Order: sequence, then structure tokens, then C-alpha cells
Amino acid sequence: MLAFFYKALMMKGKKIFSLFILPITLTLVVCVTLLYSCARLGTPDGGLYDETPPKILRTSPRNGDMNVTPKKIVLEFDEIVKLENSQSVVVSPPQIEQPTVEAYGRKVTVELVDSLKPNMTYTIDFGNSISDNNEGNPFGDYAFTFSTGEKIDTFQVSGYVLDASNLEPIKDILVGLYTVDLDSVFDDSIFYKKPFERISHTDGSGHFVIKGLDKAATYKIFALKDQDQDYKFSQKTEMIAFTPQTFSSSCKLDIRPDTVWHDSIHYDSINFIPYTHFYPDDIALLAFTEDGQNRQFLKQERLDPKKFSLFFTAPHDSLPIIRGIDFDATDAFVIDASEGKDSIDYWIKDSVVYNRDTLHIQFDYYMTDSMGNLTLTTSDTIKLLSKLTRAKILKDLEQKREEWVKEYKKEHREEIREKKRELKDQGIKVKDEDSLIYIPPMPEECMEMKFSVSTSIDPDKNIDITFPEPIDSIDYAKIHFKTKQDTVFLPTRFLLKKCDGELLKYRFFAEWQPDSTYELSADTGAFVSIYGTRSTSFKRSIKVKSLDSYSTLNLNMKSADPSAIVQLLDASDKVIKTAKLENGMAYFYFINPGTYYVRAFYDTNGNGKWDTGNYATGTQAEKMFYMPKELPLKAAWSIDENWNPSAKDITKQKPSKITKQKPDKEKTIKSRNAEKLAERAKRQRNGK
Repeated sequence: MLAFFYKALMMKGKKIFSLFILPITLTLVVCVTLLYSCARLGTPDGGLYDETPPKILRTSPRNGDMNVTPKKIVLEFDEIVKLENSQSVVVSPPQIEQPTVEAYGRKVTVELVDSLKPNMTYTIDFGNSISDNNEGNPFGDYAFTFSTGEKIDTFQVSGYVLDASNLEPIKDILVGLYTVDLDSVFDDSIFYKKPFERISHTDGSGHFVIKGLDKAATYKIFALKDQDQDYKFSQKTEMIAFTPQTFSSSCKLDIRPDTVWHDSIHYDSINFIPYTHFYPDDIALLAFTEDGQNRQFLKQERLDPKKFSLFFTAPHDSLPIIRGIDFDATDAFVIDASEGKDSIDYWIKDSVVYNRDTLHIQFDYYMTDSMGNLTLTTSDTIKLLSKLTRAKILKDLEQKREEWVKEYKKEHREEIREKKRELKDQGIKVKDEDSLIYIPPMPEECMEMKFSVSTSIDPDKNIDITFPEPIDSIDYAKIHFKTKQDTVFLPTRFLLKKCDGELLKYRFFAEWQPDSTYELSADTGAFVSIYGTRSTSFKRSIKVKSLDSYSTLNLNMKSADPSAIVQLLDASDKVIKTAKLENGMAYFYFINPGTYYVRAFYDTNGNGKWDTGNYATGTQAEKMFYMPKELPLKAAWSIDENWNPSAKDITKQKPSKITKQKPDKEKTIKSRNAEKLAERAKRQRNGK
């Protein structure tokens, strides 16, 4: 190849070519040859990954500086960094006007807008939000501290915030402290009046750490879902937590294990790192939202001409007082209200009224005034406009009629043709085919009911029947309930009763026997609504399984409060069965095989339901507990379990499988180089 190029060049006879161009040509040929050789040996796989987290080179001011009042804090790193979430950066004491936190190039800056307090330690907690730009290696849990006075407070406390109703960890709830003057009574109203003195936020595990504490001070702690960002309890809709205890921070030297990983699966060693352990580190705050939220009128709806609905932001004991502007509202409705009367359906009884597309009403209701008191107010006139107009109803009815006639004529096509031929033979010409056959009225449209069970039922359950309209009358002679004995169905007693507080729902009671088959049926018109609509006929075969298909759980809770109400839960944390303690025991029968969980709450006021707390009265929410394990229950099993609800720390009780709020994903250095080097060595051994 070289000889060919040289001969071609020399034929030109140019001296400059031999002195300048020839060496370049030879160099290019050698490079091509080398590249070809390298390609045959193997393809390069690139360099190693960057597994080194960023390092701080300098800060302005310096971390730990005293007697400084900076408006801008600058952190400079040895490589380009990024800020995962600037909202997670916490400045303590809190800034009413939020600081600006940015990352650009190798710098992270924090610009403080609020004025700084004198003689105060300031902490800017970045958490794990800083990482390198390329590989995402975390800088680590980092907090920058400075003081406007002559000392730095370096102590801290930590703990967890859980939802008092279900022990779910609460993420991103504010946790704050107030200093307690031991020489005077703590002013409980400070939670309403003054922003927190020091703050932190919880992570995905509900965990918080409040830094920059004075070791000589005593504190009270609170949690707050701060909706208006004023760092104090200013709205009843804000979730809160409080504890009557006070505490001071302390510390001691301790050791923690640090695993050195070889790759994502194997580790090289475990190092034990000395560190300063701050106490208390186990504060448990149980958060709740108070009853008695601010009550306002929310909206109205009239999706169905026969019904309109009123919605309020909070419950109240009394119903609104309705006055009709263009109709008489006296005894005009059948009312279906929710338990707290914050959602109310008004079924209009008079067809003359509900056939109007628009109704006008006024109503008096209790609302929260500017002073936070419930007062009776008279609203302006409200226009109730039906989403389904009378014209639309008539049009739909006519369309249904046309479709019915079309289908009926199609079914009787041969009969029409036969009559048409007969008339033709008689010399009679037919102009209107509809006259050849009698077309009856459309079939009656009956109510369709919804049943809570389909084909099987457990012996301790009953059947709920839900209707689309309020029921006016029931003809029990048209309802038939039978049990199968041998091959014959025999009539059996039953009870049908309207469910308390639910206008449209009825409960069908019976003595369900294991390993039995029942038949429930009803004739058309067994139920008639207030609008004269009859129920459709139905027939259902219902099976009760044998006893050996079920499991039984006997729970010994003699150490629990006698008021405890115990609940059996499924894998989605949904209540399946409920039992009250009987001499320290809770019994659950007829459990379908599966995996279950147990929780209990102390019903201290005896009303049969879990109740929230109230800060003004110092009332905590009723205590909730979870059995910290799952219970696999199998058919024909009877399980005996002992459970002391207070035996395990409340923050560690709820099983992780039914905890919906999962911990934040841990940010770690990606150990990918070991795998890459191993793959490279493998290729070399194989000669690639």
C-alpha cells in the first residue's frame, strides 16, 4: 500500500511533495493501521464512573461563624452540583418571607429576606438535597450554621409524627419548638399567637430532627400542617399535634455501624463510626384535625329534577330552614342528610314543583362568622337549575318511544305483512302500516335495586338493599324468603328495616345457618317509591358456607383498657370486623381465610367511634394501637393470640405492609465501578 502511494506521488515530480506531503501521508497510514489493530483487540467501554460525592471547598460566611448577619450564604463545591428540592431546605428560626435557595455551577446560594434576630443561632438544613450533577452522588445530610451572637447552639432533638387515627407517618408536616420559662406558667395561647422559635419538617417516615438548640433551655414541642405558612395554629383545618411534656436536649458519645459496599449486593466491611448522640431522639407526636371546622355554605346541586342537594364545609346539629320563593316549601321534601348534616339531599314530593326547570329558595343555616362563632344567617336567594331540563326529559322519552315502536314492529313484521296482503287482495291500499297492528304502551320502567351481596353471605352478616328513590310503601306479601331443606324450599322468617341515618338503604335480617342455601325473591311492585315507581322483580340464590370454611380469632387483651374497641383489618387497612372487649377478650368469628391485621382504640367517651382531640381543652385524640404483625388465618383454624397494645413503641407498631406512606428512597453513592471492572476483566479473560 505504501509503495503504491509513493509511486503515484513521485510521478508528479514535485519536490515539495516529497518534503512535506509524504511524511503526513505516511503518518495517516500508520494511524489507520493502529486503529484497525485496536478494533480487532476489543471495543473500549469508556472510563470509570464518578463515585466521589461533592466536597465543600469554602463557604461565605464560614460554617459556625459568630457575630455575623449575612443576607446571602454561599457554598462552593469542587464540582458542579444540583439541588434536588429547594422546598426541602429548612431555615430555623423560620423565615416568614421565604428565602431564595438556588444551585448554579459549583455553588449553592441562600438569600435571606427577613431581618435576622440578635443573639440567635441560625441553621440552614439542606438534608440530602445536594448531589453532584452527573452521577447524583449525594453530598450527605448537611446543615449550615451561624450565629448573630457570641455563641453557637449545637444541640438537637428528634422523633416522629404519626396520624393519630391510623398511625400513618405524616410527611412534610412542620414540627416546631417554643422555649419554656421555668419560672412562670407556660402560655398555651402562644401556639395561636407566635411563630415557632425553631422548626423542622418530617420525611417520608414521619421522622424529624430539630437542630440548633440551646443545651441549657427547656422546650415544648408541636406539629402543624401549616396551610397559610405563618408558623402558628391559625386555622381549625390545620392538622396539629401537641404534648404536655417539656424537655431539654442532652448528648453522649456513641458508635454507629457504617457498611462499606463492594457492589450493589456484596459488602466489603462494616466500620464503626463514633458520633455524638443527641437526646431525646424518640419524641412521638400524634397529629389530628379538630372537629368544629369553620362552617360555610359550599355549593348546591340539582342533577336530578326531583332532587337538589346542599353542601357545607363542616357538620352541624341542625338542618337549614328552607323557604320557597316561587313554591310552597312547607312539607315539600323528603330529606336525606348525612350524619353531620354537612351534605343534605332534598327529594321534592310535588310533581308540579319538580317539573320546573328552575326553582328559587332562601335558607337559614349556621355559619362561622369573622370571630369564629357559629351564627344563624339568612342567605341570598339561590337559583336551583336542573341539569336535566323538562324539554330534554320529554325528548328522551319520545326517542325511547320511537325505538320501542320500531322494535315492536320488527318483532311483528310477519303479522303486518299478512294483514297487508289480505287488504291488497280486497283492493284496499294501505297508507299507514301502524294502523294494521295495535302497538301497546311502552313497558313500565321499574326501579333497579343494589344488593350488598351476590351469591354468598357469612353467618354474621346481613343484606343491604339500596334504592334509587325514597320508598313510600312496602308490600311484604310480595317478598319471599325460603331456606332449602333437602330438595324443597320452605318459607323462613326475616326482618326488613330501614338503616339508621340512610334514607335509601334497607337491611334484610335473617338467621343465616352455616352450610345452608336460601332463596330471596320479590314480585314486581314489592317496593313503591314516593313517585309511584315500582320495584322490578328479582330472585337470588344465597349460599352460606360450612363452618370449616372459616377461621376464628380469639384475642387476649387483658392488659388493655376495658373501653378498647378492636378492629380486624384486611391488607388494605380496611376494617372487616369489629369487636368490643369482653372480660379482656375480643372474639372474631366467621373469618374468611387470608392475611389480616389488628388495631384497637380506647373508646374513652363510650360513643362507639374514634374521636379526635382539641387543643383548647388539652384533649388528645383517642389512643390508637396496631398489633405489630400480620395474622395468616386459614380455613378451620381457631387462633389464640395475646396482645398488649402498649408493649411496643407507638412509632414501631404499624406493620409496613399496610403502611401507605412509605419511607423516602435512600440516596446512596452508586457503586457501579466494581461491576464494570469485573465485566472488563471477564472480557480480557475471554480474549475480547
